[in-house]
Amino acid sequence: MKNPLLVIFTAIALDAIGIGLIFPILPGLLQDVTHTGNVAPYIGITTALYAVMQFIFAPVLGALSDRLGRRPVLLISLGGAAVSYIMMASASNLWLLLVGRAIAGLTSANMAVATAYITDISPEDQRAGRFGVFNAMFGIGFIVGPVLGGLLGDYWLRLPFIVAAGLNTCNMLLAFFVLPESRKRKKEKLNLTALNPLLPMKWAFSMKRLAPLILVFFIFSFSGEVYGTCWALWGADTFKWNGLWIGLSLGAFGICQSLVQAFLTRPAVKMLGERPAVFTGLAFACLAGIVMALARQSWMIFAIMPVFALGGIGTPALQSLATKQVGKEQQGQFQGVLTSVISLSAIIGPLVFSSIYFLVRKVWPGAIWLSNVVVLVIIVPVVLDITTTPFGCTNVRKRS
Repeated sequence: MKNPLLVIFTAIALDAIGIGLIFPILPGLLQDVTHTGNVAPYIGITTALYAVMQFIFAPVLGALSDRLGRRPVLLISLGGAAVSYIMMASASNLWLLLVGRAIAGLTSANMAVATAYITDISPEDQRAGRFGVFNAMFGIGFIVGPVLGGLLGDYWLRLPFIVAAGLNTCNMLLAFFVLPESRKRKKEKLNLTALNPLLPMKWAFSMKRLAPLILVFFIFSFSGEVYGTCWALWGADTFKWNGLWIGLSLGAFGICQSLVQAFLTRPAVKMLGERPAVFTGLAFACLAGIVMALARQSWMIFAIMPVFALGGIGTPALQSLATKQVGKEQQGQFQGVLTSVISLSAIIGPLVFSSIYFLVRKVWPGAIWLSNVVVLVIIVPVVLDITTTPFGCTNVRKRS
């Protein structure tokens, strides 16, 4: 555990498990605190609140980590996450549950700090592979978390929150005793303007080289929201899947994608380069979307899983390309902006794709995947506009 990367990857997996634990029991807990059977509006509120807090505070935590160091910001956010889960476990009314959920969304913005930490300690030619492992560990945590949460929730509705608090406490202790600082702390005093979430956004959009990349991140993330929003509905409508088959299909996809991101991203980027690897991921995702739209038997979906999962190469390749767009002193702030953009897509994406699915459901449920292919194709000219020249290297030619 003396390897900083191992500590970060373990922390990310534990963090994802802690987040996923609460998903199966959140409806039951909302029923308990609101004393009503129809909790759909409250689920929407809690989900949106989490994403909004992450959207606002990801740039703030990233900018603070540039000034104070990555380690203290990570430690404070992990401690705050443990507190949020304890609040939710003990919530006897809706407002306390919402406060806990808001704090959880705020502290989840530490993903930007973890990404900046990996950037700090990774040579440029190893970043894509390490971001692949990063995403894979988060994906594995999201597979394990809901399953564990469902089992614990059947024993006691609030137990998953207590376990999530324990995991985050262990996470914090692990980072406190083992994780070194990855960058030197700036000597100047902290300016309170650093806490303004609008400043990092204004800074990012003022730089021409960053605008295409931010747009690609948004569209990539927006596209990814279709699976969580429509997969279960589409599976039930097209193949008459029950809950078990929906869970198995999602689990199979999660495992395949985690393996691809952990073991194939680095050789793919080494062989192709970052931008071609992004296009490769897009091509596989589009191919899988077309097959899913046309599929009439469920075995086809499981057969296409490995090809579908190869689309996961694109995200870590894009993350690696993103780290070259700014200098070392601004990595935390920039990663915060990207995390914020991803959060924004998590707010807008489900609304858009659920509306599209409502329109196509009776005619052709699979059309939802073709709509996603259209979204992915939109990225292509924007990716071509992203510069591959590292920040500060004005004499290096762009790679096509």
